[in-house]
Amino acid sequence: MFQLLQPLVHTIQPYLVPICFCLTWGLILLAGLTIWSTITHSVAIAKRMHQIPCTHCQFFTADYRLKCTVHPSVANTEAAINCSDYCPNNSRVSTTW
Repeated sequence: MFQLLQPLVHTIQPYLVPICFCLTWGLILLAGLTIWSTITHSVAIAKRMHQIPCTHCQFFTADYRLKCTVHPSVANTEAAINCSDYCPNNSRVSTTW
């Protein structure tokens, strides 16, 4: 069987080193691009998550059973980024009677 493939192997042999070199560098570049893409995607998600204002809101309870007294289903999710009922902790509603 090898005697039938011997002429083919001798014909391809000078090209094997450049082919393997290019394939190896291609795999290294592909791995590098995948890692870079993962890092940039993770940073974008982290920036988006840091826009959630729930922990600084006066209605946030920090209790795992009821996180927000106004919108408990949306608390600490991306839907809470533009919450219309957001009220910072340090501001007090002044009531004059």
